[in-house]
This record gives sequence, C-alpha cells and structure tokens, in this order.
Amino acid sequence: MIPPIVVMGVSGCGKTTLGQALARALGRTFIEGDDLHPDANLRKMAQGIPLTDEDRRPFLINVAEALVRHADGGAVAACSALKKSYRDLIRERAGPVLFVLPTVSRNELVKRLASRRGHFMPVSLLDDQLATLEVPDDSEMAIVLDGETSVSDQVAATLEALSRRG
Repeated sequence: MIPPIVVMGVSGCGKTTLGQALARALGRTFIEGDDLHPDANLRKMAQGIPLTDEDRRPFLINVAEALVRHADGGAVAACSALKKSYRDLIRERAGPVLFVLPTVSRNELVKRLASRRGHFMPVSLLDDQLATLEVPDDSEMAIVLDGETSVSDQVAATLEALSRRG
C-alpha cells in the first residue's frame, strides 16, 4: 500500500508539476498546497516577507487535513515542508506520508522563478527557503530526486523507489 505522498521543496523545484504527474500515474487526487495557505501568508510572501514557523503551522495543518480527506483513494500533495518539524506535523495529523524532494540548483531555481507570471512567491524569498530547507535523512520516509531531469524520469524514479520499498 502506497501512503499519501507530499512532493516537497523550495519554490520553483517543480512540486506542482511532479505532483500532478505522480497523481496521474497513480490514479490519485492531486492537492495544490499553494491553495491551502491562509490569506495572511499569501500577503506576506507577496510582500517579500518570509514566513515564520507560526505562520506555516495553519498551512501545514491544512495540507495534513486535505490528505486525510482523500485517504480512501490516496492523494499526492504539493507542499514546501521545508523542515523536518513541518514534515513531522503533517505525519502526526495524516499518518505515514512519503515525501518526495526534487532537488534543483539555485541558478535553475532563479531562472524558473523569474519566468513565472502571477505567482505570489517572489525570487527574493528563495535564499530564505534554501536556508530553511532540511533535506530528509534516512530516518524519514523520503525519496530525493534530481529535479532537473524530465518530469517523466522523475515519475519513473519515484515509482521505481516505491516498488523497491514494497
């Protein structure tokens, strides 16, 4: 049984694109974490103000609750989940969750963010996110991928890792 999946990482790493592709491949619901931020968080980020742990808590709870609502058919969510404590909060509320982290170079992230139109996350917050990111270690149920490969290669690598896990 494949647990709920959260595609995590900094803005621009491809969470939504990979999450949607994984959801299609697995026949699951896709949950866009950006839609679960409280309005106050969106306003702060749009102004270039980094979120605090307190700011992130309601967002993380919203993501966990969305995963629980889709427990019957399973779900794939896109959510930054940058710190282990954030991932732990999601697990406390949603049960076992597999985290998938596509890693992307800073230069590529800047290019991706600069080319976005109409997104609330400015390039100016990237370094704060990179400094906050705690890459999952062996104690966590997680898969770390090369986020600069094709989406189809990332999906294949995730499915391969899932099949090895049994």
